[in-house]
Amino acid sequence: MTTRTKRTRARGKAASSLTLPLLVRRDTIVFPNQAAQVLVFRNSAQRAVEAAMEGDHRIAVVGRRNFRERDFTAEDLYGLGVMATVSRTLKMPDGSLNILLEGTSRISIDRTHLDGPVAQAEVTILEEVAEKTDEVLALMRAVLSLFEQATKLSPQMGEDAHVMAMNVDDPGWMADLVTSYLQLSLGDRQELLEILSPLERLRRVNLLLAKEVEILQLQKGIQTEVQEEVEKNQREHLLREQMRVVRRQLGEVDPQTKDSTDLREKVQGLGMPEEVQKKALEEIERLEGIPSMSPEVGVVRNYLDWLVSLPWQQATEDALDTRVAAEVLNENHYGLKRVKERILEYMAVRKLSEGKLNSPILCFVGAPGVGKTSLGKSIATALGRKFVRVSLGGTRDEAEIRGHRRTYVGAMPGRIIQTMRTAGTINPVFMLDELDKLGVDFRGDPSSALLEVLDPEQNHAFSDHYLEVPYDLSKVLFIATANVLDPVLPALRDRLEVIELPGYTEEEKLHIARRFLIPKQREQNGLGGKDVRITAEAVRRMVREYTREAGVRHLEREIGGVYRKIARVVAEDRPAPRRVGASALPKYLGPPRFTWGVAGEKDEVGVATGVARTEAGGDVLSVEVTLMKGKGTLTLTGSLGDVMKESAQAALSYARSHQRECLIKGITFEEQDIHVHVPAGAVPKDGPSAGVTMATALVSALSSRPVRKNVAMTGEITLRGKVLEVGGIKEKALAAHRAGITTFLLPKKNMSDLAELPPKVRRDIQFLPMEWVGEVLGAALVTATGAGA
Repeated sequence: MTTRTKRTRARGKAASSLTLPLLVRRDTIVFPNQAAQVLVFRNSAQRAVEAAMEGDHRIAVVGRRNFRERDFTAEDLYGLGVMATVSRTLKMPDGSLNILLEGTSRISIDRTHLDGPVAQAEVTILEEVAEKTDEVLALMRAVLSLFEQATKLSPQMGEDAHVMAMNVDDPGWMADLVTSYLQLSLGDRQELLEILSPLERLRRVNLLLAKEVEILQLQKGIQTEVQEEVEKNQREHLLREQMRVVRRQLGEVDPQTKDSTDLREKVQGLGMPEEVQKKALEEIERLEGIPSMSPEVGVVRNYLDWLVSLPWQQATEDALDTRVAAEVLNENHYGLKRVKERILEYMAVRKLSEGKLNSPILCFVGAPGVGKTSLGKSIATALGRKFVRVSLGGTRDEAEIRGHRRTYVGAMPGRIIQTMRTAGTINPVFMLDELDKLGVDFRGDPSSALLEVLDPEQNHAFSDHYLEVPYDLSKVLFIATANVLDPVLPALRDRLEVIELPGYTEEEKLHIARRFLIPKQREQNGLGGKDVRITAEAVRRMVREYTREAGVRHLEREIGGVYRKIARVVAEDRPAPRRVGASALPKYLGPPRFTWGVAGEKDEVGVATGVARTEAGGDVLSVEVTLMKGKGTLTLTGSLGDVMKESAQAALSYARSHQRECLIKGITFEEQDIHVHVPAGAVPKDGPSAGVTMATALVSALSSRPVRKNVAMTGEITLRGKVLEVGGIKEKALAAHRAGITTFLLPKKNMSDLAELPPKVRRDIQFLPMEWVGEVLGAALVTATGAGA
């Protein structure tokens, strides 16, 4: 019993004490002057009811605190209950007893006897003192007003409850009557039962009633909003049905029917394959049977829109005049002879085969900036086809290629089908850019998804997960681009016709700059109407001292940098130069960033120049060797890979086993530490082609003979001293040419690769074939008199 209950009970007046049969309830709180119909299941409780019926029908009804438990003790009972009269009892088929109780007054439970055959309680009847003060009358009116609102908002109460409350003039009775209609917990009901003061009970009921009215108002608003939405949908549906009937009687076409008819006409007029057309017509029939308000309508309609928007027969006519095509390719690109010849061969064969030839799957491999993407655009122009491009860099999800199934929310076709819709024809030039940048993760392997796209034997029936019908890609001219082929899946690489684009020579860069880059940058920087010329010497110096690349992308940036500086001068109304020479470049571009002729300024001992193939084409690298007194330890530095470390070990083993032939004297390897370092230590390096370079640097340091400054070399070595062939000769030779090398030592079996080099490179560099390391040392090392060893 709460403190408040004790305080309010003190205001009641004890009338008399008596002993009554005890009925304990855990789910019902009975109030005075109220009737309650309850079911009695326990045998002990039924005996208490029977005892009351045998006597004066009076019984003590009390609640218990642990209402969730089945058993209870005297301590679990509340200290205040209600004396009630049992008006009626009915025996139910399940053995329970249905009784009607009418509460008469509040009672305090003084003592209980639960162990006998009939539970009894010694109780004291509590009489209320009901003084009708102004405050009590005001509270009664407030409660009646709120109760009226509650009965109007709640269908469970009914208006009869309000009428009944209006006819009650006793404040305590009114509070109990209103409480019996409120949806309160058992604890709240017991708390109100224990408040004996009618004034305080009215105050409490007034607060509870105000909260109940607020909740009922919110509930009513929600129900009204829902009902209005339902009625709106029903009204719209009814109106649509009426409009459909009216249109039918007037002979007009229903919009939904017209939409389906238009779709059907489009499907039949697009020249779809029979299987695809059948699928589309089935989806149209399905669309007609779906209610217009169903969300499935949008899914089916979106699918049909994709089917009718794809090109199925639309194709551009190929321009198969090889002479015109050659002019277009030569006009847009300088050099790249092999690529141009392959395109012209394709056009010639297609012309002779009357269009029955399957399109090849070309793959342009080359360093950044050599013109792979722009070459694809020129091919499309030469053929008279549409050009579309998809960048595959960073793609990790297989669904990006094949699409998502329609069961997913927001599903769409893959990028192949999306791009075909953009092209609008079935025979565009389709560029798959950055093929080597594809990724793999838990969502699948996009490279594997491309196997079907790039296989001429399969792509005539490409399957997209979203479309679920075959789509013909055999007429598409696919062109893939990559910087290197190593990351490309071997099965995918096998489907490609690889065409390597070598880096440009200095003369080629000069021609490209004068024909393409300078006019383009002059126009882009607002100097199209100005005669501002960059001389050939200035371009040559940019190539040598401001860029180091296989392509021309950085060269274009440097040219743009010069024109931007001039554009600022013009914008500020200052006199602008009409000619930019080589000597003026530091003024516009700052000091040179690279040194021309990195082959070396003089012959040095223990330093040999090698060449390597990189993503930027090719580059020169030097191998340095130094000797120290020690315990015969070989130290390798420069971020070298395992294969390159093994090459260094093989070179040292060769030098130790061929001391005599290598003219190594006075060296005790067990007392000599050797340190091999390859500069640019932050750049990872690996591969076997540096074997001869390491052997030459080692022998130079061990024999104290300098290495010629103008000699570069490449090749793998064996322990017997044989020089094996390597790859990337073209890129390596171009890098050596850029560095000012005049003698290039290469494996004898790689001499056939020189046919692909530009004539100027073959003229400027002397290429010497090597089969044994002894030949390399003889050509690279300097004797004491200056002759070859």
